[in-house]
Amino acid sequence: MHGTLLFWCPDRPGIVSAVSGHLFENGCTILHADQYSDPETGLFYQRISFDSGEGADRDGLAEGFSNLASEQELEWRLSWDDQPKRVALLVSRQDHCLWDLLLRHRWNELSCSIGCIISNHEEGRKAAEAFDVPFHLLPVSNENRSEQEAQIRNLLVEQRIELGVLARYMQVLTPEFIEHAPCPLINIHHSFLPAFSGARPYHQARKRGVKFVGATAHYVTSELDAGPIIAQDVISCSHLDSVEDLTCKGRDVERLVLARAVRWHLEDRILPGPGRVVVFE
Repeated sequence: MHGTLLFWCPDRPGIVSAVSGHLFENGCTILHADQYSDPETGLFYQRISFDSGEGADRDGLAEGFSNLASEQELEWRLSWDDQPKRVALLVSRQDHCLWDLLLRHRWNELSCSIGCIISNHEEGRKAAEAFDVPFHLLPVSNENRSEQEAQIRNLLVEQRIELGVLARYMQVLTPEFIEHAPCPLINIHHSFLPAFSGARPYHQARKRGVKFVGATAHYVTSELDAGPIIAQDVISCSHLDSVEDLTCKGRDVERLVLARAVRWHLEDRILPGPGRVVVFE
């Protein structure tokens, strides 16, 4: 069975030898390894894909690595290919990213289990029915925002969701919700951040006469559109493009960038750093 080990720690000699030696002693074969030493922070990051063989003692392997991590002062995460993460998709009226993620999941491009779709509008119901995914309509207003966010949080807990994807969910989540969210949240912003954060980025881009419009997938934090960036891309434009043209072009980039970020998270290719993330593509 294939597993993936992520770890990060202060950089020093002997770390790679200790970790690879532990895997070898437990009958594991390393299939692929990526590593990065950050000269600014002095942190070392590594991702190891390995084969544990049939009948491997997963609990024993994890317990042994936990002991090793304590000795070596490592932060770590271990996952297995046959235990796909459970995902919730959050969407508002614009559903192009929602359809794209559902199609990619059907085509086995995203290794996960989609537990539910949550929306504050009815538009996402058609996609949910087409792909046989439970749909939860939770309208929101200034008056019921706390109650609605509590309902979302309860759903994430009840469905054992391990990743929430804001697939053009056009509501600003409160800091309280983000602080107590039971799983990481990935958002797609229709701009090449940090340019044109907040609302109506294509209108801002048109006004500035930019030659590229882009999209940014990032983890959600309490600071609006300022979480660690996972993936970005751009598409060219010109003075001839209207806001509608930019929006149409932007949708293509949004779909690609969000799918890329979600796939990297599901494949455990992202490691946390101070204010940013390390991505092993």
